[in-house]
Amino acid sequence: MNLQQLEYIVAVDECRQFVMAAEKCYVTQATLSMMIKKLEEELHTVIFDRSQQPIVPTPAGEKIIAQARLILSHVNKLKALVEEEKNGLQGECKLGIIPTLAPYLLPLFLHDFLKTYPHIKLRISELTTEEMIERIRKHQLDAGLMATPIEGNQLKEIPLFYEQFVVYQVKADRKYHKKYVLASDIDVNRLWLLEEGHCLRTQIINLCELKHKTRELHALDFETGSLEMLKKIVESTEGITILPELAVRYLSPHQKKWIRFFKPPAPVREISLVVHPHFARINMLNALKKSILSHIPEHMKSRKQKEIIPTTLSTAPSIED
Repeated sequence: MNLQQLEYIVAVDECRQFVMAAEKCYVTQATLSMMIKKLEEELHTVIFDRSQQPIVPTPAGEKIIAQARLILSHVNKLKALVEEEKNGLQGECKLGIIPTLAPYLLPLFLHDFLKTYPHIKLRISELTTEEMIERIRKHQLDAGLMATPIEGNQLKEIPLFYEQFVVYQVKADRKYHKKYVLASDIDVNRLWLLEEGHCLRTQIINLCELKHKTRELHALDFETGSLEMLKKIVESTEGITILPELAVRYLSPHQKKWIRFFKPPAPVREISLVVHPHFARINMLNALKKSILSHIPEHMKSRKQKEIIPTTLSTAPSIED
């Protein structure tokens, strides 16, 4: 048994075809098939069910492949640790981030991070929480920036900050001029949320207890995974949506007039760096954490947030500033 054989079975599991796996490993199909066959003979176990197309692992094969991923991950991290000790922080870091956070958090810290650590190559992917969890478990992603806690999660969560939700209501009514909004003030018939499957939608429904209300159908049936598109729909229909706090920084002065705050304690979401329990590049992780926190407002770093005065956000820098 050798590392090359482990790389081959992982490649076949990902490609589900011997031809594509061989191309990915830069070897001939005959070489890849022969090496996998030798491994199966050594283990006295069939790893792949070749009678099916696409190829799938056998039950025993799934366990072997999972262990192979872990071994290869440890080998790669060991190499990275040695490189860090010899040459400082460098190399590739594969980072995932949820779509409702990416456009608001990344612009805050990316420039300074890349300037401070010029030898680190960041590969950032915008992914759903479920996609990130799966990739982290398979060691295809180093870390993920997402809302936590995650139910049934066996990954390591490192809380960074707590982002409160605000109401974006593009219409004046008798409740609009209230200093603070209650969940009961929200007209669910005018409420627009992200499409099913987005964690922000679930958090809003849970935190604001809107799941207990009956929502009539809009004349327009529209689904989107983009908060920016959601804002445009709300503005064109005089509707309502709920935004995370960092998004307010990028609103125009006119748009900020439509922001209203929940009555304290406001609903918040916890944002964390999530990694595999065996993640070994601690220096890399600490660098990311330090860089992000250095650009986050102080009040967001504590679970017990202080009351946010509306002018605090309304005077925050916007894209137009």
